[in-house]
Amino acid sequence: MATNMRRYLQVLKLFWGAAISAELEYRINFVLAALSSLGNLAGSWFGLFLFYRTGYRFSGYSWEEALVVLGIFTVLQGFSSTFLAPNLSRIVDRVQQGTLDFVLLKPINSQFWLSANTVSPWGIPDLIFGAALVLYAANKLGVGIGNYFLTAIPLLFGTITLYSIWFMLGATSIWFVKIYNVTEVLRGLLEAGRFPMAAYPAAYRFFFTFVVPVAFLTTVPAEAMLGRGEIVWIAGAGILAIGLLLFSRYFWQFALRFYTSASS
Repeated sequence: MATNMRRYLQVLKLFWGAAISAELEYRINFVLAALSSLGNLAGSWFGLFLFYRTGYRFSGYSWEEALVVLGIFTVLQGFSSTFLAPNLSRIVDRVQQGTLDFVLLKPINSQFWLSANTVSPWGIPDLIFGAALVLYAANKLGVGIGNYFLTAIPLLFGTITLYSIWFMLGATSIWFVKIYNVTEVLRGLLEAGRFPMAAYPAAYRFFFTFVVPVAFLTTVPAEAMLGRGEIVWIAGAGILAIGLLLFSRYFWQFALRFYTSASS
């Protein structure tokens, strides 16, 4: 098993090294991506500021605590732009063009290949700005170093959950081919994560917790950082992440039964 792990890490190094080398040929794009990321974050910050400028506050969240949620959302947005979107959006193209055949014939797990074949550095500004916002707000709140490590656990679960949802949506292209509208709907729903769940009415909180698990992506990690995280919610985030990851593997194998190769 250790040998397989080393082999996959070597493959990952080759994938990402080649992808970054190719992308950095257009370095001005990184500057534009950074400006775009900064503009989006400023817009989100301003939207949050409109709530708090009159003294209003979300239930249980001060201004700095709400910024922690926004920062974590921005980090996850950067993770999605860097690792998920560049890979999983291409599943549709491979199904349409028949090049998925070549992936399935390679002596490597096809889900791993499709999920990690490339990486985009243009999402890195979101990762940096999001982390900086979290550090700024946490410093203002006097958050202890132990809380950072505690936050890393549900945040890791959140990235696994986000990946699993993205991958399963990508896998549906085997049946529906064009899934752009579906992914845009998902993006729109995930936008709710930029605010604490306390900002929404009860019906919306239920929906964003048990139907589309936005709460587990941002609010649960933020609660952990603020020292208010309950073990039941962190455990729930772990169960959800592992369950969705395993199900994404099963769903991919199920979807491949309906795939008609280009050579058929």
